[in-house]
Amino acid sequence: MVFESNLLCKIIDFIHLINNQLYKSKYLTIFKRLGSHSVVALIALIVIGGATRVMEAGLACPDWPLCYGSFLPFNHMNLRVFLEWFHRLDAFLVGILILFKFTLSIILKNEIPNWLPKTYSLLLFLVIVQGSFGALTVINLLDSYTVTGHLLIAFLLLITTISINQHLENDEIEEPFIWWRLFLYVPLLLTLIQSFIGVRLSSTWSAHICLSFNKQCLILNTHKLFAYPITFSVLLIIATAIYKKSLLTENWKYLSALIFLLFSQIVLGVLSLKTNLNEPIFIIGHQLNSSLFIAILTTLIFRNPFTKKGLNHSINSQMVGINS
Repeated sequence: MVFESNLLCKIIDFIHLINNQLYKSKYLTIFKRLGSHSVVALIALIVIGGATRVMEAGLACPDWPLCYGSFLPFNHMNLRVFLEWFHRLDAFLVGILILFKFTLSIILKNEIPNWLPKTYSLLLFLVIVQGSFGALTVINLLDSYTVTGHLLIAFLLLITTISINQHLENDEIEEPFIWWRLFLYVPLLLTLIQSFIGVRLSSTWSAHICLSFNKQCLILNTHKLFAYPITFSVLLIIATAIYKKSLLTENWKYLSALIFLLFSQIVLGVLSLKTNLNEPIFIIGHQLNSSLFIAILTTLIFRNPFTKKGLNHSINSQMVGINS
């Protein structure tokens, strides 16, 4: 009787496992794909925002949320107006995408993990705050602190979206080493601080004043100074992964990208200064690299560093238990 009871329990667990995996493959795959699209759209949003700032197009549309009183201002269209208009359009599409994910998670709340609708509600809140900061940048005529806050919320949106994606990918495996995550948090926080200083640098014209008149160089020097601890912390992460071979084996693609982005970021920063910030391509590339660098670091933080257990492995384990 005891044997039959244990066998029945294992069969029920086995059926529950299959059902669990089936609904995940049906619904969670949708959220994973939507999450991937969100990451691409957010990085594009940050880069286009950087291009808008570099090209001094932040006030190309004098009103908000429309541009010259219309959704598509054909009569006023030029490069600057297009950049500001397209930046707003991308922000609108990101907001619609996140709203759609939140609505879908409410509809499917009984078929997905409980934390997903709650986290999407946080994303939706951040989108509303981001839109408010976007309006304030126009109303306050590109106030430096408002522009900096606008970038901060964009990075928070990117980090939160990537963390959701990684939790969906790694919901069935062991938690990664705490110390590994702490290691990765250091360059992420330093990069965020450096990015905010960079926005202050461009929005207050401190870089141009420093390079032209050798005055107000504190912000520029601080921005350059942060490159040293970021570089050291990334090299320490690489060295740790090499020492702990399992970390290097499972994460070598991300770590390789991290090294490439780090050194290309330094090169783009040097080229920007060498050209006296007169080449927008270097500054925009600098912003793109920064966004990708933050995205890779966030992925490594929330990604489990070990191989994910597949459905076959789980089913085989259950079958062994039943057979035994």
